[in-house]
Amino acid sequence: MKQTFYSNGKLLLTSEYVVLDGAKALALPTKFGQDLTVEDGANQEIQWTSYDYNHEIWFESTFSFQDIREKVSFENQPEKNTLISILYEAFLLNPDYLKNTKGYHIETQLGFPRKWGLGTSSTLINNIAQWIQIDAFTLLKNSFGGSGYDIACAQNDTAILYRLHDGQPTIEKISFEPQCVSNLYFVYLNQKQSSKSAIASYYAKSNHLEELIPYFDSITDDIIQKTDFINLCLLLKKHEAKMSEVLSLTTIQDRLFSDFKGTIKSLGAWGGDYVLVISEENPTTYFREKGYETILPYSEMIL
Repeated sequence: MKQTFYSNGKLLLTSEYVVLDGAKALALPTKFGQDLTVEDGANQEIQWTSYDYNHEIWFESTFSFQDIREKVSFENQPEKNTLISILYEAFLLNPDYLKNTKGYHIETQLGFPRKWGLGTSSTLINNIAQWIQIDAFTLLKNSFGGSGYDIACAQNDTAILYRLHDGQPTIEKISFEPQCVSNLYFVYLNQKQSSKSAIASYYAKSNHLEELIPYFDSITDDIIQKTDFINLCLLLKKHEAKMSEVLSLTTIQDRLFSDFKGTIKSLGAWGGDYVLVISEENPTTYFREKGYETILPYSEMIL
């Protein structure tokens, strides 16, 4: 029997880092995601093949059910070890998926380049959770960690307000259609940022959370309500300035694009992946002249 599962990619527009401590965040599912297809196999093993967005194989391996049950680690095979670790945590949550079956043949298909940082891991975890019928937020917590907003994006087809309350996710679907949508672009910064290292840096530097959380809650509410060009620019600059203070890091605009006539905001982990750009004129020429080739209008990225 063939089964296919799909999950959306993600972008975090507000409250990066502080979402980990309960701040309200505006998160946007993307048009790009990942498929996972499961078919019957043999020999009490999983034959796994992962395809990149251009349909080329980027990972291929075979491992036994016993490798999963014992969480076997293979030397110099980090991708395989990560996958086995996820499947091991899934096994702890529902052992039945390794019972009463001869094996599996599994394929994944990315709809975006892995380096983009739109959720290669979160879409995989959510797809595995759908297949094995377990809670994706628990699987994420037990494997990669993080706030879980990316799992919420994987499961929803509209913008969401996301926050953690007593460590549990709360999700509110909202309509977010900026008035200045034709002025919004996403630009890839040519490097993938490690979420784990960025989170560690945040915890090393964050303080006064009782003040920070209401501050970012308020900005998030304002961004949802005031989406005209002038107000959105002001609010995103305000957000960047405060986060710069929290992290003791220079904003991406001051560091790389100080001559840009518009507003640039980091998304998710600072220093890599995508930024949101607000510009009166199409900024494609500006960024390409600086070596940044991937510029997507808002409408091409967001569901």
